[in-house]
Amino acid sequence: MFSTVYSGALHGIHSYLVRVEVDIAPGLPNLQLVGYVSSEVAEAKERVRAAVRNMGVELPAARITINLAPANVRKEGTAYDLSIAVGILQSMKQLPREQTRKTLFLGEMGLNGSLKPVLGVLPILREAVKQGFTRCVLPRENAREAAVVEGIHAYGLENLRQVLDFLQGKEQPEPEVLDVQQLFESRKDHIEEDFADVQGQESAKRAMEIAAAGFHNLLLSGPPGAGKTMLARRFATILPPLTMEESLEVSSIYSVAGALEPEHVILTKRPFLSPHHTISEYAMAGGGAIPRPGVISMAHKGVLFLDELPEFKRNVIEVLRQPLEERRVHIHRASGNYTYPAEFLLIGAMNPCPCGYYPDLRRCSCTPSARRRYAGRVSGPILDRMDLCAEVARARLFEETEEREQGRWNSKNMRERVLAAQEIQRERYKGREFQYNAQIPAREVEQYCGLGRGERNLLREFSEELELSARACHRIMKVARTIADLDGGEYVKEHHLYEALLFKMVDYQPPLLQE
Repeated sequence: MFSTVYSGALHGIHSYLVRVEVDIAPGLPNLQLVGYVSSEVAEAKERVRAAVRNMGVELPAARITINLAPANVRKEGTAYDLSIAVGILQSMKQLPREQTRKTLFLGEMGLNGSLKPVLGVLPILREAVKQGFTRCVLPRENAREAAVVEGIHAYGLENLRQVLDFLQGKEQPEPEVLDVQQLFESRKDHIEEDFADVQGQESAKRAMEIAAAGFHNLLLSGPPGAGKTMLARRFATILPPLTMEESLEVSSIYSVAGALEPEHVILTKRPFLSPHHTISEYAMAGGGAIPRPGVISMAHKGVLFLDELPEFKRNVIEVLRQPLEERRVHIHRASGNYTYPAEFLLIGAMNPCPCGYYPDLRRCSCTPSARRRYAGRVSGPILDRMDLCAEVARARLFEETEEREQGRWNSKNMRERVLAAQEIQRERYKGREFQYNAQIPAREVEQYCGLGRGERNLLREFSEELELSARACHRIMKVARTIADLDGGEYVKEHHLYEALLFKMVDYQPPLLQE
C-alpha cells in the first residue's frame, strides 16, 4: 500500500516542501528510511515505531520503505517524525487519504507519541501557503508561531493520538488564531529611553541622526563614561518601525535560530544586538553542524552594536567585511551552501587608547606605541566601511544646555526628521532593489549623489590630502546625500559635503595617533 504526505524542511532560512512517500509491501519485516538523510532523521524510524506502538497500533509484519523526496537534498532535523507516522498510518488504512490533502505535518515525537516543538515553522509555512496548502498539523508549542502566517489553518496538538482522532473526524479542534495586525497596532509609541537623557553631545547626536536617516554605519570614539553606550542604546528610538513584510522576514530568521519567545512569536521592533567581545567568529557569522544564523543575521533590518570594538578578536571583526558590502552572509559546507540575509546598521564604540583618557595627558599613561597598537586592532578596511565617525567628549554632569537645543535633540523630534528623510529616499528609489542612501551601488553613486563643480573640487582636495580610497569617497557622497535629504534639499551642496567630510576625517586623523 502506497501513500504520500507532506512535511517541510529548511536550507538556511529558505524552506522547501518534503514529500514523504510510504510503501508497505510483502517481505521480511523491516522499516527502512531513504532519501539522503542525516543521523537524527534516520533515528526517526525508531521514534515513530515506538510512538505508534505506544498508541496501541502494531506495525504490520511487512517491508516498510519511507522515502523523503527530493532525494538529492540532505534532510536534517527532527521535524519529519509526525509526517512519517501519519504516512505509515495512512498506508495501513488507518486514515482516509482525503484528510491529508493540502495538509502539512511538522513535529518531533517522543517515544510515547507526544509532539515536541521544532525550529523554522514560520518560513516553512510561508512556503507552504505559496504551494497551495491550507492547513498544518504541528505541536501545540508551535501553534502561535504558525498562526502568524495568513492563508493556512494551524492546528496545535499534543500527541499522535490527537492527530489520529482529528484526521479520522473524531475530534474537531479549533485552529489557532492570532491577530497579527493588533500586535503591530499595539506597539508602544512611548519612548522609554530618550536622547534627551544624554547631556550635551550634540555632535554625536547629529551623527546618529544622519546614520539613522540613511542607514549608515557609525563609529563612536571617546573616553570611558562619555556616554557612547548610552547613545547607542537610544539609537533604536529614532529608527522607523518595521513593516509587516520586514517583520515576517526578521521573525523567520529568529524562528530558524530558535530565538522566538512563546509570548512574542513575531518581532514588531527592530532588532538591537550587542554581543560580548568574547564572541566567536562562528557565533557572529553563523554556522554549526546544522547551520544556523549568527548574530549578524539576527541583526537583519536592525542594529548591531559592538561596544569596545578593539577588544573583539581580529578575526571576529574581519568577518564583518563581506556582510557590510553585500548585505548577506555566505556559509559553505560539504552538505551545501547557505545564505543568510544581513542588512544591518553597524555601530562601533571604542576608547581613544587602552586606558581611555587620551589626549588628557594628566590621566593617560599610554605610550605612543601602545596607542598605535590599540588603534591597529581595528583594520583599515573595517574603518573604511564606517560611513561616519563621531568623537564623544567627556560628559559634564552639570553642563547647561539651551532649552531650544534640548527640544531639538530628543528622540521624538529626531525620529520625525529621520522619517521625513527616509520618505524622500523611498520616493527616489521606488522600484529599485535598495531603499536607503547607504545601499546605493557603486555604479549608481554618481547618478543619485552627483556633485557640482565646487563640491567635486572640495572632495578632490580632501581625498588627495587624506589619500581616501574610492570606497571612502563614495561613502562620503552617500552621507552628503543623506544630509541633503535631512535638509529637504534636492541637490548636494557644499555645506552638506563639508559636514560629511568632517564626520569622516576622524578615521584618517584619529587623535590617538597624534604625538
